[in-house]
Formats: sequence, C-alpha cells, structure tokens
Amino acid sequence: MNASMLSYILLSCLLLSVQAEYCGVREIIRYTQLLLDDSSVSCPCRQTAASSCSCLPIPESGHELACFVDGTKHLKENTPSNPVIERLYWTFQAQLDRSLCKRLAHDDQCQYETKGNVKEFLKKILTTYQEIEK
Repeated sequence: MNASMLSYILLSCLLLSVQAEYCGVREIIRYTQLLLDDSSVSCPCRQTAASSCSCLPIPESGHELACFVDGTKHLKENTPSNPVIERLYWTFQAQLDRSLCKRLAHDDQCQYETKGNVKEFLKKILTTYQEIEK
C-alpha cells in the first residue's frame, strides 16, 4: 500500500467520524433564531381550533429529535413556502434517519406531555441545541 492510499483511507475515516457526530448546532441555532425573529410564523396555540397553526409538541427528554421532525413537518405543511422551515425540517429528518447527532436520543416516536405555540416550540429547539453547543 502506498502513502497516498494510506492518507486517503485516513482522511475517509476522519470524515466519517466527523459526519457521524454532525449535529449542525450553529446552523440550527441560526435558523431557529431567524424564525423566532420572524413574526409571520407566530400564532397562538389553540387546542380546539383546526387552524393551520395548531399546537406543536414540546418534547420530553430523549424524544427531542422525533418531535422536532414532527413539529417542523407541521410548520412546513402549514406555512407558505418558507425555506428556513424547510431546511430545519430536512436537517432534523437527516439527523433522525442517520443517527447523526449522538447527543440526542434517537427514538422514532415523538412523546410529549405539553404542546405549545410556534414560539415555544422554536425556543425548545434553540435551548436544546444551545445545550449541545456548550
């Protein structure tokens, strides 16, 4: 085995190990902050109303990623083409599908005791990823 082949193998292993721990923390924090600053995605949580902005799951510990996927999917389907929501949804979905972010449990089921409005849901995403960043 020559030196270039060895360095290629080492680089591949390094990239795989980095990818395996990809949480996209800064990207997710930035996108979530943009949404929190955007008043057009803010609406009240109405348990009974069948509004496009129904309540979103505030996940129990260990179920964050599955709930983030469910909540952003709901937002994506009920918010007129918002590329930031779209990007968040696909990032969470990839993390869940590929177990990319080891610091978040990978339970496929979203479990929650409470629901909240869009701002409360986004704040939960923000605080979860800020904890990972520490």
